[in-house]
Amino acid sequence: MTAPDPMPTSDRYLNFDRSEWAELRAATPLTLREPDLEQLRGINDRIDLDEVAAVYLPLTRLLNLYVAATQNLHKASAAFLGTLAPKVPYVIGVAGSVAVGKSTFARLLQALLARWPDHPKVELVTTDGFLYPNRVLEERGIMNRKGFPESYDTRRLLQFLRELKSGAAEVSAPVYSHVVYDIVDGEHVTVRQPDILILEGLNVLQVGNTADVASPEFVSDYFDFSIYIDADESDIEEFYIQRFLTLCETVFQNPDSFFQHYAHLTREEAIETARFIWREINGKNLRENIDPTKGRAGLLLRKGVDHRVTNVSLRRL
Repeated sequence: MTAPDPMPTSDRYLNFDRSEWAELRAATPLTLREPDLEQLRGINDRIDLDEVAAVYLPLTRLLNLYVAATQNLHKASAAFLGTLAPKVPYVIGVAGSVAVGKSTFARLLQALLARWPDHPKVELVTTDGFLYPNRVLEERGIMNRKGFPESYDTRRLLQFLRELKSGAAEVSAPVYSHVVYDIVDGEHVTVRQPDILILEGLNVLQVGNTADVASPEFVSDYFDFSIYIDADESDIEEFYIQRFLTLCETVFQNPDSFFQHYAHLTREEAIETARFIWREINGKNLRENIDPTKGRAGLLLRKGVDHRVTNVSLRRL
């Protein structure tokens, strides 16, 4: 695969290098401290407060402006119709490959947005909860395609977003365990009219595999803003391998872990196994389904080999 261009060439985007983007922070305060960051870091993430200040603070400033503008638009529409402005969450989609750092990014974004002066209620939901249970994947013969579009209960995910955007008092989502590698029976996370909802997942910008072909509806139809985290595939593969090695020493040691059989691999065996999984599953999913969707994102964050953001592209309005 040819490495993608580091920056979009389309005039649909405004492109910034790291220093140019950092200047857009203006006076946005840094409200996180090192102990906060330590709790939010994912496995093998090297994010530090400098990264937060240079990349996340300009983004939260932008989102603050966008959320306020959207709320004012709802008020204007309600005034025109002579109704009360409904409380509709501002939905942010976060997409990108396995191991590129989506989860840490989403947790950090949630923490920073919740620290705005007006203290909005910010919820985070991952699409992992909308994967079909393992028994269903096994029945359909697609257990080895977990994470591919067909492995998700798209109808249920769309229903969740539909209810959320309609102003429902409560909306629930299934819970997924990365330890047992499956949906947890009987467990749900309940979302109660947040100001902002962050939806993080591999294929949230996907436009295929619709629930109703006659009336196509996409997950991204419900987004107010979307973010894609990008990097060269060779770098993401290395991120994945390093994460796999760490998991072999930590999570996979848990007797309840679905992947306990990997816990006692030698380092060389673990690297070979990780490369095989990347080549046959995660890398294939990235090339076929995830990477082609990045041009639909409102913002692209481009990472370098050290996991730090090097460039930012913002879609023009």
